[in-house]
Amino acid sequence: MSRFSLPFALILAAGPALAQAPAPTPAAPPAAAPAPAAEDSNPVLARINGQDLRLDEVMATAAEAMPAELRSVPPALLRTMLPPQVFEQLLDRAITDRAMVAAARTAGLDQDPEIRRRVRLAEENELRDALLRREVLPRVTEDLLRARYERDAANRSAEPEVRARHILVANEADARAILTEIQRGANFEEVARRRSTDPAARNGGDLGFFRQGDMVPEFAAAAFALQPGQVSPAPVRTQFGWHVIKVEERRTSTGPSFEDSRDTLRQALIEEEVLAAVQRIRAASRIERVEPPAPPAPAIQAEPPAPARPAAPAPAQRR
Repeated sequence: MSRFSLPFALILAAGPALAQAPAPTPAAPPAAAPAPAAEDSNPVLARINGQDLRLDEVMATAAEAMPAELRSVPPALLRTMLPPQVFEQLLDRAITDRAMVAAARTAGLDQDPEIRRRVRLAEENELRDALLRREVLPRVTEDLLRARYERDAANRSAEPEVRARHILVANEADARAILTEIQRGANFEEVARRRSTDPAARNGGDLGFFRQGDMVPEFAAAAFALQPGQVSPAPVRTQFGWHVIKVEERRTSTGPSFEDSRDTLRQALIEEEVLAAVQRIRAASRIERVEPPAPPAPAIQAEPPAPARPAAPAPAQRR
């Protein structure tokens, strides 16, 4: 979650469309116009306590919320792609941040030991993450992803799948009435759209292909007992209600396609490469473990002395 309170939903919503739009073609300058200065692409937009605030700093405030395809766009071009009200809010936020940081320095907070410790930790975290990105990301290549997919696919056994439709209702009486209607020739898809309470009703009850373990046991057992074109002979009860099931197709699958597996494979490879990079870096470092001093032994408390017993009264003297 971004730390900014701006309506970055505008940026996120506009992102895909902006990324697909061609870059605007700048108008040709007049022949006599002088060449622009190099810093014109990064102009000063404000001054706070005499310190310049430039365009690239303003655009950096939105980096966390920008779609990935927009983060490499030059700030000057990106400014022209954003809605004016969004850019104005970015500028206002950057001015506020700069003013608050200046006020914190004036108050001496940058010298506070706890603040300095937290700043140092934040810097160390950024350096560590930057090092891992440099070490890991170049190693996660398309060829490596495909090789891993083929290796995993070779180790997977074939598994049956069915493509089924269903009609879900709340009670058995409604399910039996629907089953009778279908047995008399009603179109399953049309009845599903009209009677089913499941979200798949708008697709005629189509659940797509699934494996036996993907569904609750009662539903899976009934579906895998049917052949293509068959409808369950009786309603099937699950914790969701009562189902009338029709199987459309059967097939044997060896798992998801490479495209469907890409994100999962990439995440797994990144995690493996991070672990390998950490091990390489530790192995190349001179590490000396220092035993901490032993904690002081607890003081031995002597048992308190026994309370003194009262002296026996002296015997009375006889006269």
